[in-house]
Amino acid sequence: MKYVIAVVLACATTIGLSACASRGETVGTVGGAVAGGAIGSAATGGSAVGTLGGAAIGGAVGHEAGQRYEERHK
Repeated sequence: MKYVIAVVLACATTIGLSACASRGETVGTVGGAVAGGAIGSAATGGSAVGTLGGAAIGGAVGHEAGQRYEERHK
């Protein structure tokens, strides 16, 4: 249950922060946060801190990837 709450909270925060971004950045940020949260949870045995940390790192990496995608496809 903690895992689900942590992932939902991470996704809601990420979506809120990426509201002013382009579509590529938004998709990259949200996708990265979800993937990072899942990986962080799996790596730490379901720890909320690991899930949120993974979501934060994944969101940042996804955002950068989305920015680069948008720059290449203008």
